[in-house]
Amino acid sequence: MTLFDLTGRRALITGSSQGIGFAIARALGSAGAAVILNGRDAAKLDTAAAVLRGEGIAVCTAVFDVTDHAAVGGAIAQLEREGALDVLVNNAGIQRRAPLEDFPEPTWHELIRTNLDSVFYVGQAVARGMIARKRGKIINICSVQSELGRPGIAPYAASKGAVKMLTKGMCADWARHGLQVNGIGPGYFETELTATLVADPAFSDWLCKRTPAGRWGRVEELAGAAIFLASGASDFVNGQIVYVDGGLTSVV
Repeated sequence: MTLFDLTGRRALITGSSQGIGFAIARALGSAGAAVILNGRDAAKLDTAAAVLRGEGIAVCTAVFDVTDHAAVGGAIAQLEREGALDVLVNNAGIQRRAPLEDFPEPTWHELIRTNLDSVFYVGQAVARGMIARKRGKIINICSVQSELGRPGIAPYAASKGAVKMLTKGMCADWARHGLQVNGIGPGYFETELTATLVADPAFSDWLCKRTPAGRWGRVEELAGAAIFLASGASDFVNGQIVYVDGGLTSVV
């Protein structure tokens, strides 16, 4: 089990005050990592951090906007002064739904900035320190929409498809420096952001029939993949996307 031990590692998880990001922070912390929660709402981050501290996890917060290149650079520089970043999880993301022919141009740019630009900004800033140290783990949160489309979410699918390929590109550039860059592709999970869909009987019925496992995912079920990709157990795994989706991407 020492392969999965994260004791002494320091992990930054973006967009981690709730949902998938918070679940991954909890998972890495439970494996021994000191975790850094990120978001734009200091109060929400403090609340989330208090929960993790109550569970015995070493945690601090970093309030910055991952879509602001200058803010990212300053924040990562400060975090590196406080100690090396060993693990980065690029989780921050949003969803916006509308028919593609009616999708507003400003909303397109908002979605791309949040879901794709942030992965480049934070990934690049953190990778520089990892390259200098010749080690590091970067985990980009992709989606089943990195592979599949659905009506009304074409821009989201485009952003997550791009994150998949950016993950592979990061591997191509940085693996030779000792970094492992991989992705996790969650399927449909019960979170604060999907509450409306979970509560929709027609959608839930469709999803459960479409997914071989026959149900929604629970965020704690992402823990194993996150710990694996953050730990020494994945030292020769690079440029891969691990789909945690109940089999959704495996069937027609």
